[in-house]
Amino acid sequence: MGPLPYGTGAGLAAAAAALAAGSWMLYAGTRTEAPPQPAAAQAAAPSAQVPAPDVKPMTPSPPTSIRIARIGVDAPLIGLGADQAGHLQTPPTGDSNLAGWYEDGTPPGSTGNAVIAGHVDTPRGRAVFYALGVLHKGDTIAVTRADRSTAEFSVYGVEVYAKNDFPNERVYGTTQQPELRVITCGGGYTKATGYQGNVVVYARLAKAVPATR
Repeated sequence: MGPLPYGTGAGLAAAAAALAAGSWMLYAGTRTEAPPQPAAAQAAAPSAQVPAPDVKPMTPSPPTSIRIARIGVDAPLIGLGADQAGHLQTPPTGDSNLAGWYEDGTPPGSTGNAVIAGHVDTPRGRAVFYALGVLHKGDTIAVTRADRSTAEFSVYGVEVYAKNDFPNERVYGTTQQPELRVITCGGGYTKATGYQGNVVVYARLAKAVPATR
């Protein structure tokens, strides 16, 4: 399993080539089917062209779980730090229903680009983001946070990129609104190279749900 780059703004964009070049989130078992890939109709418009919802950025708070109703995801989130090479560590493969967020970056709901990553599969089969490519524009991603509030994001694009043509700035560039990127492996697959690309979901904060007591 290869590493995921980390950083915010220009730093994250510069490091993103390591993500695109790797075959991370890969299992070496008997692979009998490919995960679904995004349809061309779900391609994202540039972030600046997506109407900004009338919602204020949320006070920073670490995320604790992610829910994506369309694909049945309801998973805890762990913080992912950097290794000695400066790459974001990926979630452990022991729990297939587990995702992680870059905890030194933007917390989901706050101004900027928050990044959540998870495995598409593990040695035991499908993992948390296996069906990420099924998502459509307008779908909701709900991220519960440590302060018990919930950041609800609206998907405005789902794309798959080859590892040798990964659009670093498009995915990781600085944003003026609270945005979210959810990433897993995708594209072609061979036993020799692993997954040859990544599925990326683009979403923007649509609703801030306060904590319930």
